[in-house]
Amino acid sequence: MQRTDESTPSPAQPATVINPKVVVTRREPSYEPREPRPDRFDDRNRDRPRDQDRERPRSPERERDRDRPAFGERHSLRQDPRDRYAMDRRDPRQDGRSAGSVSHPERLERPARDGYRADPRPMDRPVRPQPSAPSRQSPVASAVPPEGVRLSKVMTERGLASRREADEWIDAGWVRVNGEMAVLGQRVTPDVRIEIDPAARQQQAQRVTVLLNKPIGYVSGQAEDGYEPASVLVTPANRWADDPARKTFHLGHARHLAPAGRLDIDSTGLLVLTQDGRIAKHLIGDDSDVEKEYLVRVQYLRDGDFPPESLRLLNHGLELDGHRLRPAKVSWANEDQLRFVLREGRKRQIRRMCEMVGLKVLALKRVRIGSVVLGKLPPGQWRYLREDERF
Repeated sequence: MQRTDESTPSPAQPATVINPKVVVTRREPSYEPREPRPDRFDDRNRDRPRDQDRERPRSPERERDRDRPAFGERHSLRQDPRDRYAMDRRDPRQDGRSAGSVSHPERLERPARDGYRADPRPMDRPVRPQPSAPSRQSPVASAVPPEGVRLSKVMTERGLASRREADEWIDAGWVRVNGEMAVLGQRVTPDVRIEIDPAARQQQAQRVTVLLNKPIGYVSGQAEDGYEPASVLVTPANRWADDPARKTFHLGHARHLAPAGRLDIDSTGLLVLTQDGRIAKHLIGDDSDVEKEYLVRVQYLRDGDFPPESLRLLNHGLELDGHRLRPAKVSWANEDQLRFVLREGRKRQIRRMCEMVGLKVLALKRVRIGSVVLGKLPPGQWRYLREDERF
């Protein structure tokens, strides 16, 4: 046997380098051939299951929903087997039949309309009755008997409050009917006893009424055709310096001001803006009998002088929109100005009355409503209604 020198390394053994100080052991690297990683789109990887195809553990919730039909499936697959149409609606693959071998001898098809396919559903399919939707009724209205008149209307007819105020008071619990608390929408008989809480009177007393000398170019109510409402003039800067009412202005006085009577865009004079519904009903209600006085500058468009017969027609005898007008008081204030005193207010009534007798209105100004006069109030300025003033 041949002896091998220890200093000569063998290929099968690791080589050891002997150093007087350091001993280092080194191994030769070995490279084992590996199978190349197949491409995911390679044909060799076609039959290999992907991660999304592998079976994953299901949670209890997913196991519970496993048998639920997917969105769009017919829920009739899980019908009661005792149903006469359960076998017809079952999937043919469940009992080994092919899709083309399914037959329904007792099944009648619905007749097809023009342009539509025939409906394969049976005509005598039992229809499950649908529950009727519960009727939506207000809890307040359901407890109110249908007889009688609305409480808010009775309060308005008695002059206690306006319809809106009455509803607000009833909702706040300030109204009692025959000693019991009233409810919103309640109907009563006209002879009931109505009691109002003093807190409602205090709130009503805080509502203000403003007298404005409306200039040309403002509308009485809501803005229209680019014209602003007259209520925008109710500001501290436009308050009359000689206002006799000792009342401090705050922003709440300029809110919810409703015009009690109207003036046209090209008319001027006294305009009442109020937060009190009682005053509005008193001035413009259907049964209102308050006088309104106007000064109207006119021009006669026909030949000759204005005849006395036309002046009598202005006082009484004219009709507007098929309604006979109430008697008025019309007289000459000077040679070109008429004085109108009316107890009603139809749309552009004075202008249309003048047109019927050949007069053209050049200017119109309202100077009095009831016993409240315009006085020296400058155009575009306003003042409060005094506590001693009544329309």
